[in-house]
Amino acid sequence: MQKFRLYFEENNRSPLVQLWREFARQHSALFGLALFAGFLLLSILAPLLTPHDPYLQADHLLLLPPSWSEQGLVQYPFGTDDLGRDLLSRMLKGTTYTFGLALVTVLGALIAGLALGALAGMSRGVKSSFFNHLLDLILTIPSLLLAIIIVAVLGPGLANTAWAVSLALLPQFVHGIRNAIAEQLKQDYVTAYRLDGANNWQVLTRLVIPNIWEKVTIMCSMALSTAILDIAALGFLSLGAQAPTAEWGAMINDSLDLIYLAPASVAIPGLLIFTAVLSVNLVGDGLKIAMQRRREG
Repeated sequence: MQKFRLYFEENNRSPLVQLWREFARQHSALFGLALFAGFLLLSILAPLLTPHDPYLQADHLLLLPPSWSEQGLVQYPFGTDDLGRDLLSRMLKGTTYTFGLALVTVLGALIAGLALGALAGMSRGVKSSFFNHLLDLILTIPSLLLAIIIVAVLGPGLANTAWAVSLALLPQFVHGIRNAIAEQLKQDYVTAYRLDGANNWQVLTRLVIPNIWEKVTIMCSMALSTAILDIAALGFLSLGAQAPTAEWGAMINDSLDLIYLAPASVAIPGLLIFTAVLSVNLVGDGLKIAMQRRREG
C-alpha cells in the first residue's frame, strides 16, 4: 500500500531548490553563469595563471602579433604591446582589477545601502522626507558622471576609483532597498507581527530582510554590470587605473594609438569587457525570470 503524503514533493521543495530548477531551465542563464564563474575564478587565480610577468618589458618582442599569425609565437598567444609586455598575462591580471574590483565595490555599496536603506525605510516624518528627496536628487545624476566628480575630488588612481564607483552606486541601493522595505511594511503579516509585540529591529531582521533578498539580488546584478563599465570607463579616461596598471579600460587607452598596428591590443580587452557585462546581465535576467516563475508556480 502506498504511503499517504499530505504534500506532494514537487510542491514542497525549498525556495532555493525551486529557484535553481527554474534558473536551470534557461540555457542563456546557464551560459552566463558559466562565464561569470570563469571570470570570478580568473580574478582570484590570475596571479597564479599568468605565463609571464605582466609588467616585464622585452625590447626584442615589441608589437608581436598573436600566435595565430605567421609572425606570432606560441609563448605569446595574444602577442605583445608596444613595450614588449605579454598581452595574455596583462589580460588575466586585468580581470582582477576590473571584474574583481567591481565585485568589491558592489559588495561595499550593498552593505552600506542595506544600513542606510533600512534607516530610510523604517523612519518616518521630516527626517525620512528629507532623506528621500535628497536621494531622488542624487539619482538624477548618472553613475558614471557621479563617479567622475568623486574621482576629480579624490584624485586619480585605482583605490580612489573603487571608492568613487562604490559611492556612485550607493544611492541606487539605498533607493531600491528603501522602497522594498516600505512595500513590505504595508503587508498584513507585518502588522500582525507588530501586534504580537515585535519591535522595529525584529520586524526588520525576521520579516522584512528575508522577504526582499530577491530584489536585492537583482539590484546587485544590475549594479555589477554598471560597476564594470564605470571602472573601465574611468581607466580609459585616465581618471582610474594609471599606467602601467593592467586594467582593461586603461589598456585600451594605452593602445588606442596602435589600433592599426596591433588591433588585438584594443580588441581583446574590449571583448573581455563586453563578455563580462554580458555574463552578469544573463545571470541577472535569468534570476529575475526564475524568481517570477517561482512566485507564479
